Amino acid sequence: MKNIMEKSRIILGLSIVLSLSSACRVFRTHAEENALILKTQGSFAVGGTQKKEPGTFNLNDALKPAGQTYHGDHAHVFYQIPVRSKRYPLIFLHGAGQSRKTWETTPDGRDGFQNLFLRKGFGVYLLDQPRRAAAGRSMAAANLAPVADEQFWFTQFRIGNYPEYFPGVQFPKDSAALEQFYRQMTPNTGPFDASIISDAISSLVDKIGGGILVTHSQGGGPGWNTAIKNDKVKAIVAYEPYSGFVFPKGELPEPIKSTGLFGALNGTEIPLSEFKALTKLPIIIYYGDNIAKEPTITWNKDHWRSGLEMAKKWAAAINKHGGDAQVVHLPEIGIRGNTHFLFSDLNNVQVADLLSDWLKEKALVQ
Repeated sequence: MKNIMEKSRIILGLSIVLSLSSACRVFRTHAEENALILKTQGSFAVGGTQKKEPGTFNLNDALKPAGQTYHGDHAHVFYQIPVRSKRYPLIFLHGAGQSRKTWETTPDGRDGFQNLFLRKGFGVYLLDQPRRAAAGRSMAAANLAPVADEQFWFTQFRIGNYPEYFPGVQFPKDSAALEQFYRQMTPNTGPFDASIISDAISSLVDKIGGGILVTHSQGGGPGWNTAIKNDKVKAIVAYEPYSGFVFPKGELPEPIKSTGLFGALNGTEIPLSEFKALTKLPIIIYYGDNIAKEPTITWNKDHWRSGLEMAKKWAAAINKHGGDAQVVHLPEIGIRGNTHFLFSDLNNVQVADLLSDWLKEKALVQ
């Protein structure tokens, strides 16, 4: 009897061990399935200029600039390439007051577009544009002052009309996420210059042999400029561009008036020969919710109304000349509540899938 009981305990123990082992294998398999496996990652500077002070460098008076050099106005790039990556990587450019952090982990700790598209098999290149964040070494001086402005940006970016959130808004409403959102903002260390930014991005496109440019807000203008300068840009995806819209000479629309705090929105004329570069690649623009349909005194909604209207005029001008440009207003296709930061809102997986479908439609996923 004693031997039988001992054998039973041994068998029970082995069963438990085998069960735990099986469970661990399932866990490991699940973790492996969700792991991001990279072929390579790294960072570098691209573009920019340098100056050299006249004179000769004196080792014994090394704090004097004579004979010394200064490198600035480059972009800083962080990249990750997954195993078996798609043919064309995604190049991400942030908007005003932002950095590459825009595309990384969301304010409430979820995967941003960086990880979402790595999981879809795309290489990603995240930029800090010249004179911003890790690319802060500017060739032009600027005065930085700690001006309190975060409630303005809360409102401007259509999270709500501070302190109220918009009903159904796709932004996390906990204080910790809002704290993270405020702390991801970063200043210009020199005057904003779309030409310098597009020069740096164009240098990146040359370095990597081509890619799909994904821009946000103020990054829209430098994005168009990059495609005009470099035919290795295979497509442009723009999230809520506002400024920098260019039109052929003789086709510039009237300024769009707005009660927004920056006044009327103007386009810029360029030669038709340059504009036609924008007709050679597919372009899509996305806008979120809480944008006015008609002029209104609610200044944040009216500001983005003028941006959306200008984007539609711009896309129509491209298509008139044989291009392929599309403006998608998400509420019109049943996706509601998005802020100016559609790619980090609570439904950013849905927003990312929408972009993936467009890339497949345009045969850019290979």
